[in-house]
Amino acid sequence: MNKKELLEKHNKLKLQIELVPQGCWFTNVRSNVTKKEWDFIRKHVYIDAGYRCEICNGVGSIHPLECHEVWSYDIGKKIQKIEKLQALCPACHEVKHFGFAVSRGFRQRALAHFIGINSLESNEATEIIQVVFEQWNERCYINWNLNLDILKNFNIDISRFKKA
Repeated sequence: MNKKELLEKHNKLKLQIELVPQGCWFTNVRSNVTKKEWDFIRKHVYIDAGYRCEICNGVGSIHPLECHEVWSYDIGKKIQKIEKLQALCPACHEVKHFGFAVSRGFRQRALAHFIGINSLESNEATEIIQVVFEQWNERCYINWNLNLDILKNFNIDISRFKKA
């Protein structure tokens, strides 16, 4: 498969890897709202998900759920936009942030979960991961503007945030 086909396959998987461009690290919802606001947001996300992982329906042993930010990237407009917030078990969340898992020494664990949830062959998973990292590398050279409009759904005044 070529790069485009592999990215299309990745985008159809139940559990996808979502690498955040390096220039966007720590420019997320959690770092832009107060602890009280973040607790309110994530608890509503957990309630909406029935206190189960939205991908595998599982929960973690120490932290049952974590709140994941799903981003889209408009290359032409250079906008990083949060599309939704998702309740994930720690294992699925680790796969979403595969690069971070690798940097912490958890590559094999994250890879095994990625393969298992998506019923992939090892070589197929490796090819997909390679093109996802290539896409990430391309996105790292863009100076993204942050769009947090979704926070209006939680009655958070977003006028205090830098607008895209």
